[in-house]
Amino acid sequence: MTENQTWVTEFILLGFPVSPKMQMLLCGLFSLFFAFTLLGNGVIMGLIWLDSRLHTPMYFFLSQLAIVDMSYASNNVPKMLANLLNERKTISFVPCILQTFLYMAFAHTECLILVMMSYDRYVAICHPLHYSVIMSWRVCTLQAVTSWACGSLLALVHVILILRLPFCGPHEINHFFCEILSVLKLACADTWLNQVVIFAACVFILVGPLSLVLVSYTRILVAILRIQSGDGRRKAFSTCSSHLCVVGLFFGSAIVMYMAPKSRHPEEQQKILSLFYSFFNPMLNPLIYSLRNAEVKGALRRVKWKQRSM
Repeated sequence: MTENQTWVTEFILLGFPVSPKMQMLLCGLFSLFFAFTLLGNGVIMGLIWLDSRLHTPMYFFLSQLAIVDMSYASNNVPKMLANLLNERKTISFVPCILQTFLYMAFAHTECLILVMMSYDRYVAICHPLHYSVIMSWRVCTLQAVTSWACGSLLALVHVILILRLPFCGPHEINHFFCEILSVLKLACADTWLNQVVIFAACVFILVGPLSLVLVSYTRILVAILRIQSGDGRRKAFSTCSSHLCVVGLFFGSAIVMYMAPKSRHPEEQQKILSLFYSFFNPMLNPLIYSLRNAEVKGALRRVKWKQRSM
């Protein structure tokens, strides 16, 4: 490093290169989506809390997913909305690194929570007589804590590797938040170790869990086809198809973003992909589970009936 280089204390988030009028329109639209995300996931959590029929391992993990989604969106969206309204789109170094850490922690945790949900469905459908023993509350709590701990620790590894790098300029992040790949492009040193760790993390946190989910649902599909009852088969398909929709949306967009060759995805397209899995997925998850899940819709009706009878 030469002596006349200065260390970066803040970054500029370039966001979306659109006109001021379009920025106002995007701000209003994204604000609406953000409100729907918080409301939808909040309703799911409230129903699970209020309705005793939903006090099962499946809905325990669904409540964890709702917490992750609300946290995920709250980490990225408010700063993006503020930048759409302000001409000065800066973020200090420490908040930027913190945003990167939280973004990675929530993303990793969601991957692991989705695996736990698929394992829960596998046990419920393939081993129904042993379900209450295998998926006890102690086991469910341990799985949830492990998911949060592993997600946070892996994110901490990424942040530690980022902090060892010098950032001496340029200071413009071509993204709407401090996404890890965009931050690494500004480092004034070789980032090969960071890239290797990111790829290894993708294999561990994306390819591995996705493989486990696919294996689980292959066995679940075989078990469903053996069910003699038509109602039982439809209920199993409804529950599992909801989860598969969420898995496909999250893992598909994340794998394309982090494991596909970067030359095939220009930076603007990468922003859209990031917007999809960090913003639209948290908003769509409550809709997928509420529209396709009879138990959630039944719980909503029971809560409404209780409110009217009070």
